[in-house]
Amino acid sequence: MKINQIYDIVNGITKEILGEEAVVAENLENLVDIGKEIFDNTSYDKYVKTLVDHVGRVIFVDRAYEGTASELYRDSWEYGAVMEKITGDLPEAVENESWNLTDKASYDPNVFNKPDVSAKFFDKRTTFEIDLSIADKQARSAFSSANQMNSFLTMLTGNVDKSLTVKMDSLAERTVNNFILQTLDSEFPNVIDNDYSNSTGVKAVNLLKVYNTTFSKSLTAAACLYDEDFLKFASMIIRRTVIRMKKMSKLFNVGGKARFTPSSLQHVILHGDFTTAADMYLQSGTFHKELVELPKFREVAYWQGSGVDYGFDSTANISGIIEKGSTTKTISLDGVIGVVFDHDAMGITNLDRRVTSNYNPKAEFTNYFYKVDAGYFNDLNESGVVFFVQ
Repeated sequence: MKINQIYDIVNGITKEILGEEAVVAENLENLVDIGKEIFDNTSYDKYVKTLVDHVGRVIFVDRAYEGTASELYRDSWEYGAVMEKITGDLPEAVENESWNLTDKASYDPNVFNKPDVSAKFFDKRTTFEIDLSIADKQARSAFSSANQMNSFLTMLTGNVDKSLTVKMDSLAERTVNNFILQTLDSEFPNVIDNDYSNSTGVKAVNLLKVYNTTFSKSLTAAACLYDEDFLKFASMIIRRTVIRMKKMSKLFNVGGKARFTPSSLQHVILHGDFTTAADMYLQSGTFHKELVELPKFREVAYWQGSGVDYGFDSTANISGIIEKGSTTKTISLDGVIGVVFDHDAMGITNLDRRVTSNYNPKAEFTNYFYKVDAGYFNDLNESGVVFFVQ
């Protein structure tokens, strides 16, 4: 089992989603088969010193933060490390000899027909931790009651929880991003300059190119989200794909396996700029009825990060380094509108969240170590379709 330390990656991701840095190419190879915020004793002392001159009222900023990608979490287990996924191919039909009997012929009922079964193993896991130090003696002098002290400690642990939620949620989103880039690379393996404006396919659909080709238009990516006709067309293509994925087909997965996805197992994730534009120009219910009512529909404000301005160029971009056999490839895709995928196409498994602690009797402080282990997987034998505009 390979365990990757991802604290450095997850710290960079946190800056991206908080708007502190522009969207950059991320190394998704070590994440999919990030972060770390250290509250050390020194910084704690400095914070306590700012509280020495006590005031009449103390307000603690302690607001819970909820993630958005909880549907990707699958399970956890106590023993074992590797996830095995076993699948079988559809058997071929043969002649029914009951209706083709020949006098004195022998019909052998003992022929062995081996089923075509394969197993795929997922053995990558990632880990990071957040450390928190609490010095009881130093903090008590800054507050006037035990309740205030408890509120302060609750705020500190609440900040750790928020940090963990931000980082785990961003890791879940990278599981989606890696699937999108893997699907794109499979559909257009010969594109090496990240220009997909002339590319479209079955598993990666360039909605803008299909629209312009169909109607002999010259609409641009910058203007398409404000064009009513394009929004109608794009919504139709997405809904049509959702319907088609319910039927058995080999067209919608990279591995070329016969798969189908019922509505109850269909995940639909769309960029919020697209859904709000569709709501506005298509008058709400027209767009939402077929997609929003799906059990696993979700909107995202961005795929990778907000950038420094929350511009569409940043929020609709995915840039990453993906695993490609024994090598890697850097891919950047602009204008990502959405993705529809099977429940088994990706997920987070064997999640292990735990807290350990250690008391330092000499300096009288306690260290708390918040640890997270998990396995993030993509199964490219399961169905998934990407939509983008270029």
